[in-house]
Amino acid sequence: MTEVKIKQGYLKGVEKDGYTVFMGVPYAAPPVGALRFCAPEECAPWEGVYHADRFGKTCWQEREEKGSFYDVEFYRNADYLTDFDEDCLYLNIWVPGNEGVLEKSVSAKDIPAESFSAKKLPVAFWIHGGAFNHGFGHEMEFDGAEYAKRGVILVTINYRVGVFGYLAHEWLSRESSYGISGNYGMLDQIAALRWVKENIEAFGGDAGNITIFGQSAGAISVQGLVSSDLTKDYIAKAIMQSGGGYGTSLVNMTALAEAEETGAEFVRFCGVESLEELRNMRAEELLEKQTAFCKKFSEQGLIFMPDIDGYVLKENYNSAIENGRIKKIPYMIGATLNDIAASPEQLAQGIRGLLYDGCIRFAQMLERQKKESGAGNAIYVYDFVRQLPGDEAGAFHSAELWYMFGTYKRCWRPFTGEDARLSEKMLDAWTGFMKNGTPGEEWKPYTEEKPYVQVFDV
Repeated sequence: MTEVKIKQGYLKGVEKDGYTVFMGVPYAAPPVGALRFCAPEECAPWEGVYHADRFGKTCWQEREEKGSFYDVEFYRNADYLTDFDEDCLYLNIWVPGNEGVLEKSVSAKDIPAESFSAKKLPVAFWIHGGAFNHGFGHEMEFDGAEYAKRGVILVTINYRVGVFGYLAHEWLSRESSYGISGNYGMLDQIAALRWVKENIEAFGGDAGNITIFGQSAGAISVQGLVSSDLTKDYIAKAIMQSGGGYGTSLVNMTALAEAEETGAEFVRFCGVESLEELRNMRAEELLEKQTAFCKKFSEQGLIFMPDIDGYVLKENYNSAIENGRIKKIPYMIGATLNDIAASPEQLAQGIRGLLYDGCIRFAQMLERQKKESGAGNAIYVYDFVRQLPGDEAGAFHSAELWYMFGTYKRCWRPFTGEDARLSEKMLDAWTGFMKNGTPGEEWKPYTEEKPYVQVFDV
């Protein structure tokens, strides 16, 4: 066991083979009671040593239906499932070797400041997907062991989802000092990113070299964070997997007023008549109402998502790109062959679908702006086409996660040595980008003259 001092107090992590992991570290105060539907508040200091030896609780959400595709793929192992709770704002940190932590467990009062490593390691900040209504940062496909092996600190986070993270309502906007509501999940992500910025040097991390990355709703979140003024200079690089882009309806959020109208319908559906009543509802009941409400009013079941509130998000993602108001940093972006909105009929006609096209348009737009202004950085585009063994799902939405986390051995699929080599290649590319903004010599940046796309296959 190892200990480290952060802003709130002392943490004790768990030493593994070649790395140390700190699990279930609180990055904000529990958003419960009067703090339900509020921006996250700073975590209070603690006495003694906080034992970061187990994953934190998961925001209330519907479990995947037993036996469904994604249940079998990612949620079948109960070892990675934790209880539901509104007290869910926790993160996990995988640290290479003993960099940034003590080489042996000692009493907190005896830890001298000079015992901590001054080495600055690149930091990867992962935002899970899940359509903004489910998911968590310690799912079985996520792990930092392979990142630590390559000299990168990995941080994964939990944030509020569904109605707990994205309910907008005029009651809530009136009590906000900014006149906003509905972006609590986004504010959680920003609070976690700020926590990392403030504390990661204690673990040997470089606070000036944080790469944020995410997949699906996590990628859409990444695009929100690089479009928001609230993230200041926290982000050095960004990776968007099957979610971000330009010219795609998946990243067009509604305005606050429209989100408030949806919230008002939900509150009427719940049968409550005041904000106090809404905050006093049991979490289980709120989740039940959310499930019934989404089934009744949305074919896709997706209603509670980030909104354009003028504070967290000042405009939709497309206009932020058009107006040059996203961070001018290196980007990686891509999708999978059989991704969302890419039907077999479209693929047969050579049409790649919304997500892939959005990635290409994103690269083209940023490359054009870079030429016009002389400001900007490299954009790297990928295409994951490996048809995963074991069934006919192909390169499905989320398929690349087993590879770029190196966790394929946890999967039920009959992966081969070729899959192992593909995973190594992707891990080297992802961590190379996190270290210095370049995913390897083979992978060329996307330019107008040479629109290079890195294909990942066996």
